[in-house]
Amino acid sequence: MEESSPRMTGGTREAPVNISPAVAAHAEGEEIEVLESTDILPVAPEEVYDPENSGFISTEQFRDLLTTHGSELDPHKLEVLLALADGNADGKICYQDFVNLMSNKRSNSFRRAILQGSRQLKGCSLRDEVGLGLSQRLVRHVAYETLPREVDRKWYFDSYTYCPPPWFILAITIAEVVVFMYYGIQLDRLVLQVSSPSFLKSPLPYHPQLRAQSWRYFSYVFMHTGIEHLSLNMAMQLLVGVPLEMVHGALRIGLIYVCGVLAGSLAVSVTDMTAPVVGSSGGVYALVSAHLANVVMNWSGMKCQFKLFRMAMALVCMSVEFGRAVWLRFYPPAFPPCPNPSFVAHLGGVLVGLTLGVVVLQNYEQRLQEQSLFWIFFFVYTLFVLCAVFWNVFAYSLLDVRIPLAP
Repeated sequence: MEESSPRMTGGTREAPVNISPAVAAHAEGEEIEVLESTDILPVAPEEVYDPENSGFISTEQFRDLLTTHGSELDPHKLEVLLALADGNADGKICYQDFVNLMSNKRSNSFRRAILQGSRQLKGCSLRDEVGLGLSQRLVRHVAYETLPREVDRKWYFDSYTYCPPPWFILAITIAEVVVFMYYGIQLDRLVLQVSSPSFLKSPLPYHPQLRAQSWRYFSYVFMHTGIEHLSLNMAMQLLVGVPLEMVHGALRIGLIYVCGVLAGSLAVSVTDMTAPVVGSSGGVYALVSAHLANVVMNWSGMKCQFKLFRMAMALVCMSVEFGRAVWLRFYPPAFPPCPNPSFVAHLGGVLVGLTLGVVVLQNYEQRLQEQSLFWIFFFVYTLFVLCAVFWNVFAYSLLDVRIPLAP
């Protein structure tokens, strides 16, 4: 599409283009057609639009331009255009914001706004909404916790129905607690279960001697070394995972979690070849690191309260849990010569979160198959899994690794 706006670069304005945009929904509601009008955008003195030569105009000036030269648009669609152009909600719009808006960089929220003509975005900030019930305040809180753009927050708040609920994180958390309580009763201990002679006799933990049993690369998440291990993982899993699943859905969050779990066990099998693996840290660290990286990358747009304090607390919890895992790994083992569970799974989860996880969470509701960067990271991840599988098949015998017997 041709560009239509007074150009603002470096505090100067170029001559405007004689085109005014208008947007209409496709007859079948599947495409967005950009019409071109022959209306001429009047040339205004530079001081009218940008008296300070800042390269920006105010949102109110942009609203006036849309109202004057967007007669084909419905009023609520003008509000959508305004909200999208001022994506960071700072009250200012530059020329590049307008180019991005009218180019193929439109967000899915824009497409939904055009196709769902009966639904309107409120002009005020979502944070200024009053008279909300408890569930609505929770949804608003989640929106500000996870989404950096005001227009996405508004559309999420308007469309979220708690159906389906964040079932994936809740289901896997309940399963991990149930399995832990079962083994707590069976082993007659809740703290440092790893020191029990029967801890690794379960069919769930990953053990290098039993690495041919492929389910163990996933099932180890249900075993924890003690209530202190379970508590830290569950706290991070629920506080971060549930809001993320409410926004991004079970498919995306489940993908990050499962990829982190598998990467954790495979990383141990490659770098710490004699150690077993237990705990959900691989999946938890993938979620937490992806979320923290997303917050850092969109720092100015994230409007969550006490975000610096919350990031610091998350890093402290991760550091404490990781430090505990390192200490336990080098503590005198309960099953000599088999060492205690490895801590490398944490690092595998972090790497998944900082690569694949960031891409999955970065674009709200944009289809994963449309993201080229997603496929690049997914290909790299698949290549790592295949290399780790071949490593497990051939490296142990070629390197003559002495694997401890399974308990």
